[in-house]
Amino acid sequence: MAGYTLYFSDLCPDTAAFVAELKEQGIDYEEVNITASMDNLKRFLKLRDTRPEFEMRKLWGFIGIPVLVQPNDTLIFELNDLNGTACTLTARP
Repeated sequence: MAGYTLYFSDLCPDTAAFVAELKEQGIDYEEVNITASMDNLKRFLKLRDTRPEFEMRKLWGFIGIPVLVQPNDTLIFELNDLNGTACTLTARP
């Protein structure tokens, strides 16, 4: 199973806080800066164009970064999800 991969841009204002939280949690990851090379951008676009998780972000006009691909192939887009502070609805017992 692959490790973590972070797709980001050093030009994105959301990246710094996301990276800081990854470091705080001690998560090692492969860095893919989509604005550093055409190969990195193509790699990200291949992911974005084949995953339904990006559809709403594209509709809202967002690029979809930063995004962390976890070893189980799920995606984390939001800092609140990364640091465990997201509010989610749960079913009643």
